[in-house]
Amino acid sequence: MKVKITSSKTVKPARGGGVAPPNTAESVSLNLFDKVTYDVHIAVIYAFRPPNPPNAALEQGLARALAVYREWAGRLGDGPDGRPAVLLNDAGARLVEATVDAPLARSMPFKPSPELLRLHPGVDGGPVEELVQVQLTRFACGSLVVGFTAHHRVADGQATGNFLVAWGLATRRLPVEPLPVRDRATRFQPRGTPLVEFPHRDTEYSLPARKRGAEEDEDDDIGGVAHDKIKVHKVLFTKEFVARLRARASSGLPPPPTHHHHRRGHYSTFESVVGHLWRAVTAARGLGAGETTRLRISVNGRTRMRPPVPHNYFGNMVLWAFPRSDAGELVSRPVQHAADLIHRAVARVDDAYFRSFIDFASSGAVEAEGLAPTADESQVVMCPDLEVDSWLGINFYDLDFGGGCPFYFMPSYLPMEGTMFLLPSFLGDGGIEAYVSLFDGHLEEFKRICYNIA
Repeated sequence: MKVKITSSKTVKPARGGGVAPPNTAESVSLNLFDKVTYDVHIAVIYAFRPPNPPNAALEQGLARALAVYREWAGRLGDGPDGRPAVLLNDAGARLVEATVDAPLARSMPFKPSPELLRLHPGVDGGPVEELVQVQLTRFACGSLVVGFTAHHRVADGQATGNFLVAWGLATRRLPVEPLPVRDRATRFQPRGTPLVEFPHRDTEYSLPARKRGAEEDEDDDIGGVAHDKIKVHKVLFTKEFVARLRARASSGLPPPPTHHHHRRGHYSTFESVVGHLWRAVTAARGLGAGETTRLRISVNGRTRMRPPVPHNYFGNMVLWAFPRSDAGELVSRPVQHAADLIHRAVARVDDAYFRSFIDFASSGAVEAEGLAPTADESQVVMCPDLEVDSWLGINFYDLDFGGGCPFYFMPSYLPMEGTMFLLPSFLGDGGIEAYVSLFDGHLEEFKRICYNIA
């Protein structure tokens, strides 16, 4: 696939006539959840069948959406108080236009490979100022591929999905509704009487001695050498396979109450699928008894906090659950055991846990002790652990520029050993796609066993 770049420009927010220009000297401080997440751009790729609106219409829509979501047109920096912030300077987003002199069908379905990096602006060649970068790649058949990158410190997956939907609405000249809730700097305040009930060191944060210890430095060196040996593999679990997996995970248990389908013992699709993948990866890695394996699972706090945080809150609202198990026990016991470990760990990340984190992160202990976030984008190898990001409930597929929703969506190529992304199957049949990164030496065994239900 030969991609030819035809233009690269800055797109700044566009406001309707009669609207007073905003103060471009303003800034909004990053909150506790923004600062504890990954300091990296996240890239996704969409594919749309023709007919599609011209690039000029998408550019105008992007400009209108940026006027509503000003943070994406800003820059990361320090606010007036010296703390990390988004500078609302309207400096703009990057828009790249490209072409491919071949039909899209020749490249479909996309496979997770370095070739995908040609379909979105590069973010690994040095510092990137723009918080949003877009590449519009037109194929000879009229199909459009949209590569979108966004900085994680500005927004989590759900907030980014809301922005993408807004971009589509603005391109179609429809009102951007609902408007984003943009109160990140003031919403999450510590309680009058702080109560730190949970251990947030070595969960969201790590101690300097462990962060920069000799043993971990050695692991980092191994990761750097082994980077080209990491492969990303896409697994497609059909709707029927997922149903059998859920039945297996909940076998022998009484039926759940009609008002609550996810109580303990009756496992969700997510719990069943991730439990199955955890066991399969652990077995493929050859981990045995006496070795501990841990999952890092993103947990959206919007519906977990009391009162709930609005669905259209713009920012980060994620902490993590950390189920763990002896590797030998995990593999030898049925998937129900893994699903139960996941269910219990995620359930513990509730309102009390989020409040405890806010109180701890606001206490000054992070700064006084020099703690660093455990969400470390420089970590290339996670073995014996895994990280799971679920996009099953995010509205990524709702992006519509006027020619219909995408027929294909996927994360970009991200060879970080031990990472897994889950998203709905592009076939729209209720199946699930899992993008799994492993050493190529473990990947063949994983492929062999990943469809075995036990």
